[in-house]
Amino acid sequence: MADYQEIKDSLEHLSKDDLLKLQKDVDRAVMQVDERLRREARRKAAEVAQEYGISLEELIGNTPAKARRPKSPPKYAHPENPEQTWSGRGRQPAWVKEHIEAGRDIEELAIKPKENA
Repeated sequence: MADYQEIKDSLEHLSKDDLLKLQKDVDRAVMQVDERLRREARRKAAEVAQEYGISLEELIGNTPAKARRPKSPPKYAHPENPEQTWSGRGRQPAWVKEHIEAGRDIEELAIKPKENA
């Protein structure tokens, strides 16, 4: 196999089209090496995690832990469509923003607890 300097020196003899083709080939080769390194790193990380009795997903935080956490109950409901609700956490839905921008109080949207009969 030719060493790096020999390859580099031969580049000046190539046409622009050949250089562009070579560039694509090099880019593809770099992507393949990156992918191979990622696979190898993932394999090694999984082995280490297994030594500690956990999965790689647990180690890197891709576990369904968030799914195990109960969903926050709805705190606000759309005044015209009570099926649309919001827990009060995260990004405000458009209907909440519109309500507030109209100068109205967000508590008007609060879901009232049901009274026992």
